[in-house]
Amino acid sequence: MMKNPYSVRRLLLLVVPVFLLFSFHQDDSPSLKGLFEESFYIGAALNYREVNGTESRALPVLQKHFSSISPENGLKWVRVHPQPDLYDFEFGDQYVQLGESLDAFVIGHTLAWHQQVPDWVFEQEDGTPKTKAQLLATLEDHIENVVGRYRGKIQGWDVVNEAIEDNGEFRKSKWFEIAGVDFIKTAFRKANEVDPDAELYYNDYNVFNPKKRAAILALAKELRAEGMRIDGIGMQGHYMLDRPSVAEIEKGIVEIHEAGFKVMITELDVDVLKRPREAIGADLAKSYEFQEEYNPYSEGLPKSVEQELTARYKEIFEVYKKHSDKISRVTFWGIHDGASWLNNWPVRGRTNYPLVFDRDINPKTQIFNDLEELMKK
Repeated sequence: MMKNPYSVRRLLLLVVPVFLLFSFHQDDSPSLKGLFEESFYIGAALNYREVNGTESRALPVLQKHFSSISPENGLKWVRVHPQPDLYDFEFGDQYVQLGESLDAFVIGHTLAWHQQVPDWVFEQEDGTPKTKAQLLATLEDHIENVVGRYRGKIQGWDVVNEAIEDNGEFRKSKWFEIAGVDFIKTAFRKANEVDPDAELYYNDYNVFNPKKRAAILALAKELRAEGMRIDGIGMQGHYMLDRPSVAEIEKGIVEIHEAGFKVMITELDVDVLKRPREAIGADLAKSYEFQEEYNPYSEGLPKSVEQELTARYKEIFEVYKKHSDKISRVTFWGIHDGASWLNNWPVRGRTNYPLVFDRDINPKTQIFNDLEELMKK
């Protein structure tokens, strides 16, 4: 029997974000969602504090600047379905209510991923691997309960996340080792069955890589050929100051569109810090202990690097504007620098500056000015 650990306290928390939306926050910058209203949704990934209202400064910023929201970690399997007979919908319920209050396009992230999944999903009670049939039944049950609970409230789902390696091969995850590509097909088929009105996406990083992108598109076309619905491809925008090139980004957008799929930029940020050479992309398995050489700006970002970051965002959004007829959404992976995952990946404990709001949740003025000027052209 499914359990849902609810309480009066949790029910009361559901209404907190609505009231906090109206708390005061001085912000004279142009509205991001207003600038791009005729082009695409502008989204932000939210953490627990931003959803439940503990971080009250973030909520007026959401109201002014963002027309879409994504959950950073709160709907991942280990959080929402930690035990076989236990679902925890506290975060999800608060999150979708916040989305309704903002009149935002609400994203669900993610139904099948190789990270943040409890061992019980893949193992029987004695610790031996589940059979393919058992694993797919577990996946279907999860989708039935999670997607079913938010049917009509979450408008788009990252159904499968990061199932293909940079070399174009399927990731040898536990999902793939037990069920092969059928775990992907089952996830899309079941998600469509449970909520036929929600958009369904495949989401991955380094989609600018031609070999990886070709494999993703081959998979998406195979799903469609076999009668499964897949609406779009999410291009995670985890970029560096100097790579990928805007030409590589542009080519990815164009090829996905020409293949007949919606394009969305799902996890945009720009890492201003150097990394260990092998830590390119967004593979959480590549994690390193703190090293001072990878944390050069702990006291603040030098003006010269700030100018590089501003120029980088300008050239990226020039491409997005050029192809706004192909892009449905651009989502920043976090609201402000202090909440960015890049403070702890790939090197833990760093001070990073990858987003367009600083640690005090103030807009970075020159970036906003450049975006405003860009949209006036």
